[in-house]
Amino acid sequence: MKKDAPAQTLIDRTAETIRARITAGDLVPGTRLSEAALSEQLGISRNTLREVFRLLTQEGLVRHEPHRGVSVALPDVAAIIDIYRVRRLIECDALRGASAFHPSVARMVQAVDAARRWQADGDWRSVGTENMAFHTAIVELADSDRLMRLYRQISAELRLAFGHLNNHALLHAPYIEKNAAILALLQAGRNDEAAEAMSGYLSLSERTVLAALARQQQGR
Repeated sequence: MKKDAPAQTLIDRTAETIRARITAGDLVPGTRLSEAALSEQLGISRNTLREVFRLLTQEGLVRHEPHRGVSVALPDVAAIIDIYRVRRLIECDALRGASAFHPSVARMVQAVDAARRWQADGDWRSVGTENMAFHTAIVELADSDRLMRLYRQISAELRLAFGHLNNHALLHAPYIEKNAAILALLQAGRNDEAAEAMSGYLSLSERTVLAALARQQQGR
């Protein structure tokens, strides 16, 4: 057991590194993941990397195709619906029970300000990254390590789901000020209203992603 623990820690740590790269938008759907290149880049053996791929495949983040290797996955309709179901449960509840003085509120402020700056520069990928940071800070309001572990996986899947949209300005622009409005409600102590606003926000986002997926499927 003691011998296995360090190996498992390395697998978990490496998987988290890849999840973070997906969440940041560095690895997009369809990206081929070369065993040779990635194992060298991460400083791990190919056997360890295969275990990492196995874990990420179970999470729906990568897929293995015979004779084609491993690539970053693109969530389907069922996965998208499930992602948003989990997000509503976690984020709305976190807002209802949050204190306006929680340290993560400052991170929400920073994310909104940074998103506005990136919007002015037309850098929509960075706007998307700040949006992810905003929602991560909401989950941090719950002070639950278990929820954070779950949400890190959900965040990576969510960033991949956004791959169904070619127009990232259309995806992210409406939500910058929606984030700001939810933040203002939280800061004013209007937690139930903030949670209700988030519920509507997530429903709109879900419809946008599902509509983009439907357009893709129709175009095939």
